[in-house]
Amino acid sequence: MVDTRPARERAYLIGVRLPGTPDRVLAEQMRELAELTRTAGGEVVASEVQPRSAPDPALFVGRGKVAELKRRRDEHAFDLVICNEDLSPRQQRNLERELDIRVVDRTELILDIFAQHAHTREGRIQVEAARLHHLLPRLIGAYDYHRQMGGIGARGGPGEQQIEVERRRIRDRLRELDRELVEVRAQREQQRRARRRSQLSTVALAGYTNAGKSTLLNALTGAGVRVEDQLFATLDPTTRRLRLPSGRQVLVSDTVGFIQKLPTDLVAAFRATLEEVTYADVIVHVVDASAPAAVDQAATVEAVLGELGAGDRPQVVALNKMDRLGPSERRRRLAEFADRPLVVPISARLGLGLEELGRAIDAAERDLVPLRLLVPYGREGVIEELRQVGGLEEVEYRAEGTYARGRSPRAWLHRFAPYALDRSEKA
Repeated sequence: MVDTRPARERAYLIGVRLPGTPDRVLAEQMRELAELTRTAGGEVVASEVQPRSAPDPALFVGRGKVAELKRRRDEHAFDLVICNEDLSPRQQRNLERELDIRVVDRTELILDIFAQHAHTREGRIQVEAARLHHLLPRLIGAYDYHRQMGGIGARGGPGEQQIEVERRRIRDRLRELDRELVEVRAQREQQRRARRRSQLSTVALAGYTNAGKSTLLNALTGAGVRVEDQLFATLDPTTRRLRLPSGRQVLVSDTVGFIQKLPTDLVAAFRATLEEVTYADVIVHVVDASAPAAVDQAATVEAVLGELGAGDRPQVVALNKMDRLGPSERRRRLAEFADRPLVVPISARLGLGLEELGRAIDAAERDLVPLRLLVPYGREGVIEELRQVGGLEEVEYRAEGTYARGRSPRAWLHRFAPYALDRSEKA
């Protein structure tokens, strides 16, 4: 049987080691670059780093390294070079001319993956806008023939045949996309208002890409979200209801995964989606505890949350994939995150630690007010409401009615006011 699948592009990865960059940080970036390449559908044939005081303004790497890459093309038979930094239009154009091969930077690689994984109208609009913003400064003059070849870095957005469009047409399309994004943001705000009217607290799952957010959402809610062991498998957010151990219900949403050097254009285009975390009552920061760079990855996520204005949100750290670690590794990982106020070791894949995680979500929410109610018999629905929206801690049946102790969101206090016991009253 003839294999009709397109041949995988063979990629040579290049990075630069700048003064002050720790070896472990650069090693993790290059490992991620290789994983990104594979996620985009490419095959990594070689990877290397050149020490430099600064990237070459014309070629990114030195002229000697460019000559070396030319010689290595026959040895490794690669048809694509991927750089671990954003390239200026000049650097990219010069490298392609010198090497007579396509050159892609880290941003184009990530945008390509997003183009493959965006399935909703909102996702496709956001990806196209990000790609065009990245392409616009590169459309000075005509693109050379390499841009017509398609493949990694040339998918999605307006389509492969439109890569050579004039800047005017790009700007016209960006204006159209901006109008569509305004509609998308308005729709998302309507969804947020609807959720606020439901009076249910919201929980956002945030974390490094491939940390296991979708697996956790499925484990908690049975959402049935597609799960793949690759970077950026989930771009389109999903929201589901979850009943916590206390009995109250919350709305849980997953979000786009973060990564080191997340492209600025991508953050801007996906801001409407990423802003879900800024409106959440609680953020569950999902960490891949089995990753060697778990601490660095967590710091990257916390930095992006800060940039989005969500750094002060109540947060629970879910140390996921703990089942992959031995006893000593588990103790070491827990010690590394001991400075966080709420840390729960879990395995979303095996369903371990989920009840403890639910209790931590309950404990994290700051805007729940403790209250005591005395509800007349026949009005038991009030007790059930308290259980769902805030949490029920104690119930006692008395001669004069049902006594209940629990917590309520401030927005629901008026609903329970007729039954609230004054603090001076004896419980």
